[in-house]
Amino acid sequence: MEKLIGRGAERREIDRCLKSDRSELVIVYGRRRIGKTFLIEQHFNQTFDFWYVGYRRIPTKEQLRRFGKALTKFSGGTKYKLSTWFEAFDALEEYLESLPKDRKKVIFIDEMPWMDRINSNFVAALEGFWNGWAMSRGDIMLIATGSATSWMRDKLIGNKGGLHARITSQLHILPFTLGETEKYLESEGISWDRYQILQSYMILGGVPFYYSILNPELSLAQNIDELFFKPDGKLRLEFDELYTALFQYADKYIDVVRTLSGYKYGMTYSDLSKAIKTEGSQLSRIIKNLERCDFIERWSQYGNKKREEVFRLTDFYTLFYYKFIEPDNRHEEHWWSKNFDSPGVLSWMGTSFETVCLRHHRQIKQALGLTAISTETSNWHVKPNQQEQTPGAQIDMIIERADRIIHLCEIKFSVGEYIISQEYEKKLRQRMSLFQYHTKNKKSLVHTFITTYGVANGKNKSIVHSEVTMDDLFNS
Repeated sequence: MEKLIGRGAERREIDRCLKSDRSELVIVYGRRRIGKTFLIEQHFNQTFDFWYVGYRRIPTKEQLRRFGKALTKFSGGTKYKLSTWFEAFDALEEYLESLPKDRKKVIFIDEMPWMDRINSNFVAALEGFWNGWAMSRGDIMLIATGSATSWMRDKLIGNKGGLHARITSQLHILPFTLGETEKYLESEGISWDRYQILQSYMILGGVPFYYSILNPELSLAQNIDELFFKPDGKLRLEFDELYTALFQYADKYIDVVRTLSGYKYGMTYSDLSKAIKTEGSQLSRIIKNLERCDFIERWSQYGNKKREEVFRLTDFYTLFYYKFIEPDNRHEEHWWSKNFDSPGVLSWMGTSFETVCLRHHRQIKQALGLTAISTETSNWHVKPNQQEQTPGAQIDMIIERADRIIHLCEIKFSVGEYIISQEYEKKLRQRMSLFQYHTKNKKSLVHTFITTYGVANGKNKSIVHSEVTMDDLFNS
């Protein structure tokens, strides 16, 4: 059995449900390619009392035929011909009742959203199965997974009908952290140093499937050429499938992520609404669903009201696609190998490193010794004001501590130790003064540098209160 990397909390929760004295309805969701199915298959060693995988874009009649075929296989003989989902779940009840009563019966339905076609009554039949039979028995564990996170959240977790408050456990499967990515690559025999792993994360974003198709015999740059820059590269072609598999009316979602990809520091709801000419409940729903799938994140702006929250595109694959693949009309198969150390790519890495650090803010707080202190994380920017003759400024990350200390975090990507020049030290001091002026802040302000290899010793290093390096981001 292939070794599971990470997912410790999720596995403990699955075991808890398996050992409980009640029936458990477990919902597993997350973005496409994140490893939902792999987690369940490996945890149970692919051994279930019933197992069915929904088929995408097939009529309900064919879906029911395949469901009946799976039921025939597991029951060991009885042939099921099903015409409705009510009949299908009645047949599932009949089969499960024939199994030993001294253990919990595990049902795994993968890609459940694809089973729910228009007018199929799938959800109503599922409600009847669970409420009318499974829940009262105490020995049933139904695990449902789906990449269409909006369906999972709306039709199951947020169900207002028969499944309201019936979900006993929900597992949101997140991308790997840098530390988990390192462990996965080691398990696959890929021996890259942490600098290379960090670079790979800027492109593949901790999505397990993307790492699973790497060729251990090739370098990182060669792998990126193979996967993205060849006309038939697997991840070059992935984009068209990614959003259509997750969202109904995918074009609207793509409009949002394409627009956000052009704004390094994100956009407010108001600015985004104007840019894509969509507003109200439709835009709010799109944003919510993109957040649920870990494509975008909302960040509060220090000192501003909630309506000034900023939405940032943080899916590394999508960011890389829009930066380098969509505009690429040359189809040069070895483009990345020839340009990965060019000024343009290094500038992009600097921006991507900021996004990596935002995703690993818990590891940053751990490195700063803040795990036992209540903190709030935000960022901050101010536009130039000609009337007051004050310049604009941006702070990548702000960590405000309950003990009245504020870390103004400066995130810098470099190929060696970062050197603070005299001019840059002056800029940092001016920016701190601007922050105090605009926020009317009376708390203690300190500069924290988050870099790849640390800050070089020098006369200007005195401005640095604390440091976090790339190695710290790999901590669990």
